Amino acid sequence: MRRIRIIHKTEYFYNQPVTFGTHRAMMRPREGHDVHIVRGSIDIEPNAEVRWLRDNYDNAIAVVTFLELSDTLRIASEVDVDLYHDDPIEWRIAPFASSFPFQYPPEEQLELTVYRLPSYLYDATALLEWLRDLYKPGQLIGTLDLLNNLNTHIYRSFKYVSREALGVQSPNETLRLGSGTCRDYAVFMMEAARYWGFGARFVTGYIQMAEGQHGATHAWTEIYIPGAGWRGYDPTNNKIVGSEHIPVAVTREQERASPLSGTWDGPADAFSRMNVSVQVISIPASP
Repeated sequence: MRRIRIIHKTEYFYNQPVTFGTHRAMMRPREGHDVHIVRGSIDIEPNAEVRWLRDNYDNAIAVVTFLELSDTLRIASEVDVDLYHDDPIEWRIAPFASSFPFQYPPEEQLELTVYRLPSYLYDATALLEWLRDLYKPGQLIGTLDLLNNLNTHIYRSFKYVSREALGVQSPNETLRLGSGTCRDYAVFMMEAARYWGFGARFVTGYIQMAEGQHGATHAWTEIYIPGAGWRGYDPTNNKIVGSEHIPVAVTREQERASPLSGTWDGPADAFSRMNVSVQVISIPASP
């Protein structure tokens, strides 16, 4: 077990006071057997009411209703988390799923249907052609080998570029440009796995960088493997998701996983700038 502190601050600045509509913030890590929240706080400006809910993916959402006008919107979250992670080498895969192709059992197929349907149907031809370098129909290959190869192939095929604009590229756009952000890499792997018949979903959260670096918001892919459950792959870094990854939200569509979303009302030229700061640091656990 190790303990980390996540400090996430988002600030919007305006040239004059504006009215803010309801906002939805996703900053609280997903708790489970591997993630335990020890302490958490959220600080909001201007004055606001906050209520919490669980969405249909069981993500924790802070619904923020602002009570006054302001020229600044600031949401700052600080969370201490204990992390317990499985060793990927010890994943226990159901024997029938150790080699690909395989069929999910009937009791799992219904729940996984929504995660197996591709989101970019018009990208199928180009994506399937790209996947032929990794797998050809009729081939028998180890399931983990196939997914690890996909993770690595995405990492080696595309150049990482930073992009402030909202949204993600379609797989076709990533293929055409030969580059993308972590969001684009995650969507690409998610879609590729779905075209092979796997259940796959988009994950957003935090990643702890190398010593001396700040952390960052990040995105990766989870794939459902019988016997092992949902397992994460990070094609941006060519890693299996482990102790440096802290999930906040899982969704079928990446649009549902925005850390902060909402509206404001005022003159079109009122918006000035935004700042986002994320720190993910190791801290000593209390006795």
